Amino acid sequence: MIDFLGFCNRLSPLDKEASEDLLKKLKSRTIEKNDFILKRGEVCRHLCFVDEGLTKTFFTSEDKEFVMRFFAEHSMLTVIDSFVTGAPSNYSMLALERTSITCISGIDLEQLCEKHHCIETFFRRLVSMAASKMMNRVSEMLEDNATERYNHFVAEEGQLLQRISLGDLSNYLGVTQVTLSRIRAKK
Repeated sequence: MIDFLGFCNRLSPLDKEASEDLLKKLKSRTIEKNDFILKRGEVCRHLCFVDEGLTKTFFTSEDKEFVMRFFAEHSMLTVIDSFVTGAPSNYSMLALERTSITCISGIDLEQLCEKHHCIETFFRRLVSMAASKMMNRVSEMLEDNATERYNHFVAEEGQLLQRISLGDLSNYLGVTQVTLSRIRAKK
């Protein structure tokens, strides 16, 4: 719970009362490897901080899986559009390792935003950061070739290479495992 609070403070410093109120609303849970945190079609009702472990956000189309993001320790995890709008999610979230998360419900977060301007500022900055990352991801998929996408992943998320399967990495990069093997062989 302290790590969740620390993440918040890095985006927008919280005053003592806001921090105390936030800590009262946080709940921790553990998800076993290969268990779903959220299934496509469900509403994402929580904003979570990954204390330990690794997850992926993905969708399937015509029996092909597309990995949108990996979330490892010290990152916030949610399906932002579903969380904000209350609409069913187009994405699923799955634990790739035994994963411990600390969560707050959307209802509790909304109440805290109304009460504490600093929490509202934190959430606004988090949504802005998520939108920026998604725009970068879309741009990368549309503009970069497979090798450039792989190199970018290694530069940004290289510490995950030993923790994710080649299948998940190829689904993230939008290439076949054969193409991924060729790219890796050239390194």
